[in-house]
Amino acid sequence: MPEYTTTVEWTGGHRGVLKGSNGSDMPFSAPEALHGELGVLTPEDAFVGALNTCFTLMFIWAAEKLNIDLVSYRCETTGHVEEYLDRTSTFSRMVIRPSIAVRGASQDRVKRALQMAEKYSLVWQSVKAHVSLEPKVTIAA
Repeated sequence: MPEYTTTVEWTGGHRGVLKGSNGSDMPFSAPEALHGELGVLTPEDAFVGALNTCFTLMFIWAAEKLNIDLVSYRCETTGHVEEYLDRTSTFSRMVIRPSIAVRGASQDRVKRALQMAEKYSLVWQSVKAHVSLEPKVTIAA
């Protein structure tokens, strides 16, 4: 089974560096509203971004498998946080909104690629929050 390891090094205050197993280094901080710094990755953005990037890569893979001529792809993903009386919080739902332009493929074929992306997205399948998909598909002639 594959394993993925990250290492975090605290650099002072509410800031640190995340080192990924793929060789990436990313500064991070708490959100500005939680005494963090503006302009760097937050754990919340990383969580939502993990879902977005994993789904995107799986959609691209599925489009290739189904011979879909992908013209453009852009995806916005929003994580909705629910806060509780005891001051804890959780992501209660996530919404993935891809804007997809394809050439010469049917809506059904694109829908199948979206279903494959959902099924094979490791991150989507691992998220506890409810995840919904709201695609906008454009078929070019």
